[in-house]
Amino acid sequence: MALLVQKFGGTSVGSVERIQAVAQRIERCRDGGHDVVVVVSAMGHTTDELTRLADAITPNPVQREMDMLLASGEQISISLLAMALHARGVAAVSMTGPQVGISTESTHGRARILSIRTDRIRNRLNEGLVVVVAGFQGSTTSSDGINEITTLGRGGSDTSAVALAAALAADACEIYTDVPGVLSTDPRKVPDAQLMSTISCDEMLELASLGASVLHPRAVEIARNYGVNLVVRSSWSDAPGTRLTSSTARAISQSGLELGSPVDGAEELNGQAVIALSHIPDQPGIAARLFESLSEADINVDLIIQATHEGNSNDITFTVAEPDLEAARRVSQSVLDNLGGKLAAEAGLTKLSIGGAGIMGRPGIAASLFNCLSHQGINLRLIATSEVKVSCVIDSASDAKARQAVQEAFDLEESQIRINPTDNGSGEPEVRGVALDRDQVQLSVRHVPDRPGTAAALCSALADNSISLDAIVQSERQHSDGSRDITFILRKEDRARADVALAPLLAQWPGAALEDGEAIARVSAVGAGMPATPGTAGRMFRALADAGINIGLIATSEIRTSCVVAEDAGVQALQVVHAGFGLGGKERHTAQGTPSPHDPD
Repeated sequence: MALLVQKFGGTSVGSVERIQAVAQRIERCRDGGHDVVVVVSAMGHTTDELTRLADAITPNPVQREMDMLLASGEQISISLLAMALHARGVAAVSMTGPQVGISTESTHGRARILSIRTDRIRNRLNEGLVVVVAGFQGSTTSSDGINEITTLGRGGSDTSAVALAAALAADACEIYTDVPGVLSTDPRKVPDAQLMSTISCDEMLELASLGASVLHPRAVEIARNYGVNLVVRSSWSDAPGTRLTSSTARAISQSGLELGSPVDGAEELNGQAVIALSHIPDQPGIAARLFESLSEADINVDLIIQATHEGNSNDITFTVAEPDLEAARRVSQSVLDNLGGKLAAEAGLTKLSIGGAGIMGRPGIAASLFNCLSHQGINLRLIATSEVKVSCVIDSASDAKARQAVQEAFDLEESQIRINPTDNGSGEPEVRGVALDRDQVQLSVRHVPDRPGTAAALCSALADNSISLDAIVQSERQHSDGSRDITFILRKEDRARADVALAPLLAQWPGAALEDGEAIARVSAVGAGMPATPGTAGRMFRALADAGINIGLIATSEIRTSCVVAEDAGVQALQVVHAGFGLGGKERHTAQGTPSPHDPD
């Protein structure tokens, strides 16, 4: 007998007929001898409808009252599903988040889970009941001792389900949705997107942060951190779906189920070198030619940074292992001979990284890393960011004090620090999925002083205003005064607040100014096998170049390569990259298999 947590989204319980179909599925599971805890969302578009009602009353509703209003949607679902189960002869009880004992922060609208009282659920399971839980909600205690309803924010029912599975040490958490599982990309834009049988939580976090809507990043973070056996399946079939895997499993933190340190390790990779190409033409095909040539020479490239500058020219900077430096320099120079531009190379460098779930979704993490290094007087040669890792390239002479500073800043044990790790994703697919994000803007800070602490200051100013960055690119090119440019990608909704956040800082730097880029889309390829597969970036750049799509910015991490393109070229870029890696097939995921936008809760 297994203990299963099953979550059904708003589409799955969107009508009486669908609720009855869910009840039938649960009955079959019970007949198989399993204990079942069910988490449900509000029916269909109930959350949107409730939000519209609030907007009709006032444009600025009190967030506490919004939580009271929105939490009612899930209560309708749980009571109707419990009734449907009773009608089939299956003993069941419905429980709200507060009744289950889901305790959260006091923040209304986006609270994180602190703890879950599992005894309440276990008692009812022991009585032979199916426990039907309202997702998306919990409770907190106000300053005067009154229990207050809180909601968990977008994707909250996913979060509730995986958190319950972690707290109960369930055998599996099954997320039932209106797609057959996790697909290689969005089938609404690429009809031949294919189902993945497995995907790592790190890969899923990257895809989810880039806009893949089948799972919310917070749910994936919990699964990754606590080793939850997580499966995404279709509500309309018995197909096995997609299984998420995790190589980590830690005890639930005393500081809170969702409040443990997001940084769970650090890595140091010595013997690195940087090659910088500057003042090269800004036109399709340049990056493809460069990295194809490096791949043909059997040179594996790690980090890649490209920034576009005024005057229609680009800078491309990348890292290689020191033994490959001379060969990489020769290959790069041969490409430059036909293009013009400048080349510089530097050895004696170290890549220092911190890793964990949802790092870039927490604005203060990158800022903390840059701060602890700047306090040691360590300048950052390159910066590379992703949802699960932030990396800096520094002078190797500073690696010992940098490692110590990071260990103290993030309270890491010696066992959590890896020096020159050898596992590099060998045997894993180089690209497992491709994602498109069109909810981004590009913002450059021109004339940033080239000294320790500037990146930290910028990130801290944004973090203090709760602004998360999706990518940070530090330009290789220096201005005549020795300053550099730093480019950020951030959410459109945060653009106006960035002006306010950065104004005091820019006033301290002579000549510094903010500059908006053109409207952008970001296409990203994600795969755990990238570090072990030379030429992955080159294949992506070639696919875009052959379609005549120019790349404005490149930012890579170990398992993700992202390219910023013009906004109106975004969908085409997604399609050609997906095809370029041979991820498509004959199957078309349409009708019930086509994903709708993620349930609002």
